[in-house]
Amino acid sequence: MNRLTGKTALVTGGSRGIGRGIAERLGREGALVAVHYAKDDDAAKQTVAAITDAGGRAFPVRAELGVPGDVEVLFAALEEGLRAERDSTTLDIVVNNAGVMGGTAPEQITPEQFDRLIAVNAKAPLFIILRALQLMPDGGRIINISSALTRMALPQELAYSMSKGALEQLGLHLARHLAPRGITVNTVAPGITDNGSEMLQQPEVREAMAATTAFGRLGEPADIAAAVAFLAAGDGQWLTGGVLDVSGGTLLG
Repeated sequence: MNRLTGKTALVTGGSRGIGRGIAERLGREGALVAVHYAKDDDAAKQTVAAITDAGGRAFPVRAELGVPGDVEVLFAALEEGLRAERDSTTLDIVVNNAGVMGGTAPEQITPEQFDRLIAVNAKAPLFIILRALQLMPDGGRIINISSALTRMALPQELAYSMSKGALEQLGLHLARHLAPRGITVNTVAPGITDNGSEMLQQPEVREAMAATTAFGRLGEPADIAAAVAFLAAGDGQWLTGGVLDVSGGTLLG
């Protein structure tokens, strides 16, 4: 712990599920965490409180992604919070976790739904990173959260998987581009993870999903957060442009 003392981190979609797990872990590691969220004030306050109650530092940042002006709104709030907490707008770590899923059969995908998935899951991370680079010193860390569904078929998540595939390409090409600055860009790809959804609280669903992993259990947000913390800390300095499978062996068959 405390590997990130003195660092600042932005976690998008950080108020619940995997994002909350990541935000809390980075807070325990010593980072000042900006907990981004879209609408749920209470969830964001609870996440910030969990971090501060554990001895860390955090503040909420509200901005809806996938809409015009989203990055400007996000960074105006982020910079205000950083100045209040540190009197500096330096941003060392960006975790692009926020995302939306589809749940639609291929024949029923609409252009509007497809555009929404791309806007939130691929376009927003690109422009968040490009804006963050203005605040990020050399040696920074960028971590994108993708999905094991880029490597296994689930037809009702076709559009979602396409958006996450784009996110992985973003990481690959920016890793090469930013290497001269010592900035690493990596992707973490979770599998079935207990993110608090009602569906995964049904015993029969949990049992069926757990059976798809090599370890016979669902992933937990802490499992994903551990991988992110590794990449964010100094130990991850020689890893860039990679996709780290954190699915508990789901892809092993």
